[in-house]
Order: sequence, then C-alpha cells, then structure tokens
Amino acid sequence: MKEVHFDVVVCGAGVAGTAAAVAAARQGAKTVIIEKQCLIGGLATSGLIYVYLPLCDGKGKQLAYGLAEEMLTRCVEYGPFDVPEQWGGPENGNPGCREALVQNRYACCFSPAGFTLTLDKMLQESGVDLWLDTLITDVNKENTRITSVDAVNYSGKIRISGKCFVDATGCAMTIQSAGGKVFSETNYVTPWILEMASDPSFFHFSESLHIQSFGQLTDEFAVAQPLDGRNVTEFIRRGWEIMRNHYDKLNRKERKYNYPVHLPAMPQIRKIAHIDALYNLTEADGGKVFEHSVGTAGNWYHPDAGWQVPYETLIPKDLDGVLSAGRCIGTCGYAWEIFRVIPAAILTGEAAGTAAALCVKHDLQPKELPYDILKSHLKSFSQRA
Repeated sequence: MKEVHFDVVVCGAGVAGTAAAVAAARQGAKTVIIEKQCLIGGLATSGLIYVYLPLCDGKGKQLAYGLAEEMLTRCVEYGPFDVPEQWGGPENGNPGCREALVQNRYACCFSPAGFTLTLDKMLQESGVDLWLDTLITDVNKENTRITSVDAVNYSGKIRISGKCFVDATGCAMTIQSAGGKVFSETNYVTPWILEMASDPSFFHFSESLHIQSFGQLTDEFAVAQPLDGRNVTEFIRRGWEIMRNHYDKLNRKERKYNYPVHLPAMPQIRKIAHIDALYNLTEADGGKVFEHSVGTAGNWYHPDAGWQVPYETLIPKDLDGVLSAGRCIGTCGYAWEIFRVIPAAILTGEAAGTAAALCVKHDLQPKELPYDILKSHLKSFSQRA
C-alpha cells in the first residue's frame, strides 16, 4: 500500500472541512483535504442549500468574523446575489434572501456551483492538497490516537498519515471508525432542488430558475434513527417520491414550464451524528459566556445574543490526535440546530484547523493545547477593518 504523510489531514471537504484546511495551511501546516465526491462544499453546494445564514445577532451586531465572514463575502463571486448593502455590499444589491428569515441581517444567498469554484480557489490560494473522488475506508490508531486513514481512489489503496486530523465528514465518520462515541437525532425529509418554474419563488436566481423546497417537519416525514445504509437510501428515494407527486399534479402544458433541473448530489440529512465531546452544547447554553470560546454563532431562527462554542466542544472524549468540525461537533437538540448551518460550520472549521496546525507545531494533542495559544491565532474574534 502506498503511504503519504501530511501534518494535518482533513476528512471531508464541506464548508467546515474547507475552512479547517485553509486555516491549517495558513498556519504553515502541510495540509491535505480528502473528499469522496467530485464537488466540494458539502450540503451547501452538493445539497443545494444555497442560503448563507446570518453572522449577526439580528439587532445590528456582528458576531462571527474570520473565515465565516471571508467566505460570506466571497460566496457571491460567481452568481447573481450580493452581500447586503448595510453590511458592505453594493447599493441596491440583491442578497436573494427571504425577508422573513434574514431581514436586515448579515446574510445572503449564493449559487451552489459558483460557491464551489470559490472554495476551490481558496484551497489553491492556501496551498492545500485536495484529493477528490477519494473514499476513506478505514482509520488506524495507536492506543487512543488516530495516526492514519486508509483510502481508495483510481490510484488504488493509499495510507494517509498525519500528525493531527480534523473530522469534517458531517457524520463524524472518521471518529466513528476509530471507535469514538456518537449520537443521532430525528431528521425530516425536506428536499431542495433546482427547478425551472413559471411561478415566483423566494429562492430565485432569475425569473424562472429557482431553488424549490418540498416536505414538512412532521412525523410523517421523519427518518428512523440511527441512520444506516438502508434508511439513507430510503431517505433519498422518499424525497424523489415527494418531487414526483408534485410534478405529477401538473398537466402537459404546465410541465413545459415547470420541471426539475438538478437534484441534490448528496443526502440532504441535516443532523447525522455528533461526537461525544469534552463539552456537549445544549439548549441551556444559549447566550452563555465560555472561558475557552473559539467564536460565536448567530441564531438564524430569531434574534438573540448568539451562541458561543467552547474549544472542548470540538474534541472527542475518547480519542486523541483528532478534532471535529461542522455538523458533527458536540451539540445536541436546539444547539445542534444552531451549529449545523453554514456560518457556524465554517467558524468551527476554522477553529479546528487552526488548533490542528498548532498541535503539530508544538507537538501537542488537542486536549493539551493551551487555550491562550489557540485564541491568539484565531481570526473569528477579529473586528472588521
């Protein structure tokens, strides 16, 4: 088996993984990011979830900075939308957001395909080694420390070793495969697709090109837990059934102007698995101030003071040599709803990638890294110039 070595190995190239890889590389770490698909951006791009939710508290105060802000300002590079004027965008620009959801907030929409191009450009600018169409098949460890992952692609079987790992798979697959404990919660079938439609939509790119959303948050659309290969397939096919039922109601003439253009390329499962972290955030932690905070996420449901995330939330209790980022950090219940979305995933990705690079530099495990060292290198607290 061929072997290659890196300082930091990021598993999963969604927005959290991309942020982790960029942050680690900017700290000088030799960094690789491994993605099983041929697209990067995860649910944000492959899943057609094209709303970049707020970085603010809903009352005019910005909460998140660093890569969370950098990616927001750059996500509109290849698309029809703009950053809101009151947050530095062009006069009379089009943020593309539903008024009821993000009115007057630091948020915008983006083209999923366009954001993919931007994320790839950021990886290249940072010198990250990107491996697409590469599936991680196994995780190796010494005692409790992850030391390498086995992967397969057109080159055959490869062992990728690293000094520190970031699990940004969205389902904690790296940590699960190493024997780490994870938890799941209820999901609902609520697919989003790209469609041509004659009716106006809140999620529109042009007069006729829209993102269409289907499904309801009812038990009828709930998916059994824990997820496995069988019910993931059922989840996807249930979404297709919902779409067919919608289009079957249209007559032949209507179908000439209303039809699907592109389906999501990955399961649109918002909450798959979260780690059992040194500290697991719950609903009671909203608005709480943490001694070891790595940043603050905005509540995209409604205005509030924001949700700080402590460094300990990124670290699994029972493993070493690895941090989590994005949707699989230690959150549950309402807190998981806050941290599963794009800006919060990027915030935790930046923190995990920065911490991983610093662990390599100082020859420490994530549990040993002094918080003061980490905080001094994080950009998530930086004020806008």
